[in-house]
Amino acid sequence: MTVHFLASELSRWDAAPEGQSLALTFFADERPLRGAAGLADWRLCGRLSRLIKRGRIDGAAGEVTLLAPAGRRLPFDRIFLFGLGVQAGFGEAAFRAATRRIRAVMAGAGAARYAVQPPGRATGLVAPRRALELWQEEAGADGHDAEVTLIESPSGQKEMAEAMRGRR
Repeated sequence: MTVHFLASELSRWDAAPEGQSLALTFFADERPLRGAAGLADWRLCGRLSRLIKRGRIDGAAGEVTLLAPAGRRLPFDRIFLFGLGVQAGFGEAAFRAATRRIRAVMAGAGAARYAVQPPGRATGLVAPRRALELWQEEAGADGHDAEVTLIESPSGQKEMAEAMRGRR
């Protein structure tokens, strides 16, 4: 698995490589949407919020929704929405389950390159370093080879990069 980083700033997203998908995670009780999902919602003029308001998506654990095409306002080909359930009790087991689901769906959809904010990072429920460690453990276990771009704040990127250097 190849890992890249993308800042959690819309101006940086515009330089995302062509042919990449976007995987967004959000909790059932997370309103307004935060992190990457919130940024995407902003850029899409509230499209995700309208889907929630109309009951088309709700963030339930296991929920997966595909938006394709993504539209012209984001540089991604497809947007996948992954529900995480409620925030209470979200821990490492839930993170691992969500990561396995994301990776399996992306592999099944033929998305060899995608950007994702690791589950629980938008709300700070999982620390950057631990999110990277858990993501890499699940990636090693499932055997799906993908080029993954982790959406993270600059400070989170620094922490993750230091962790990656420490593993070598």
